[in-house]
Amino acid sequence: MRAAGAAVGALAIVTVGLAPAAAASDEQSKEWYLGPMQAEQMWKVSTGKGVKVAVIDTGVNANTSSLKGQVLADEVPKAVAYHATDDYAGHGTSMAELIAGTGAGGGVKGLAPGAKIVPYRVQLEGLKDGEEKEKTPEAWQALKAAADTDAKIISMSFGGMTTDEDKAAVKYAASRGKLLIAAVGNNAGDGKSGYIDYPAAYPYVIGVAAADKSAAVSKFSSFGNYVDLAAPGEGFPGWCDATFRSYCDDRNGTSPATAITSAAAALIWSAHPNWTVNQVVRSLIDTAGRKWPKGKPSKYAGYGMIRPRVVLENPNYDAGPANVDPLAKDNGGDLLAKSGSSSSPSPSASATSQAQQKGSTGETSAAGSSTESSSDSNTLWIVLGAIAAVVVIGGGGLAVMQARRTR
Repeated sequence: MRAAGAAVGALAIVTVGLAPAAAASDEQSKEWYLGPMQAEQMWKVSTGKGVKVAVIDTGVNANTSSLKGQVLADEVPKAVAYHATDDYAGHGTSMAELIAGTGAGGGVKGLAPGAKIVPYRVQLEGLKDGEEKEKTPEAWQALKAAADTDAKIISMSFGGMTTDEDKAAVKYAASRGKLLIAAVGNNAGDGKSGYIDYPAAYPYVIGVAAADKSAAVSKFSSFGNYVDLAAPGEGFPGWCDATFRSYCDDRNGTSPATAITSAAAALIWSAHPNWTVNQVVRSLIDTAGRKWPKGKPSKYAGYGMIRPRVVLENPNYDAGPANVDPLAKDNGGDLLAKSGSSSSPSPSASATSQAQQKGSTGETSAAGSSTESSSDSNTLWIVLGAIAAVVVIGGGGLAVMQARRTR
């Protein structure tokens, strides 16, 4: 297991930089990544139908125009169902829409509009102290509960899961064959060491970095040994607050990148419902856009930029063996193989190579950090010894920085 950082206070969502306000006219037109990813072409093959994604966050408002009929609140286990559809920050609803929004009423259209959302409301920043907080489950409780449902994917756009209970819940969910996807954090652009947050830094969790419209890895995106994949993470519309009166432009962070990666996995799993989690993850890794060897992942983009289109356009795509974890070496072994399960584990990257970078404090990523930094991202990466590379998403060229991890 990767060594967990010091325990922190409140778990933090990892979305930054909201503009003051924007009209909710046609949010889909602002989703710049749908074109380069060739979403319309992918939707002819798969929309994510039949796949349930558990969204552990601030709750999910099931009554937005884009999420009507998309949220399965009745499937949340009763022990952790307190106010699951009462989003106290707007963050969880925004992430759910990026995954499975229909775009109805001019709202956000998710990358997997045929998928369904199972909402989990947990104690993250923005939840006021008091009776309501006491009744709201902690993240590890929701994660364990979700692991016992038929949701295939568990999306976690937050950081700060550093306790023994948190670590045990991650391991349990992985042992149940769930695909765990989490934000690496927004700690790079504020002069810190780039500390990668938990749960993304745990084994069997896919850690996702963010990229901007020019396809450069975002200057705020945390970097290090536990980045597995990169996805679009800047310039999104999202709900301004919990009033749900309007969307705000320019939502940035590894939070939306995580949601989009969860949606990409849903597209693939829907098209190949008999695949195991090993095969879904292997397909994401093998088709990721990169200009470096697959076995030498970048500190910044991991195995590369997600390209689900490459899997979907080939009906005979070979995703490899069902019962072999493609990242067993990184994860310190095949968890489900050890337990004797016939299912496959939810993998992650670089579990055994290094602990968190020196000087990290174990602090969680902050919702207000990073985007205000004046540091030039290219300069930062050059100082760190990065080498320029190009990855391709859909049909467009996306520039990212490559820095290989020490194994």
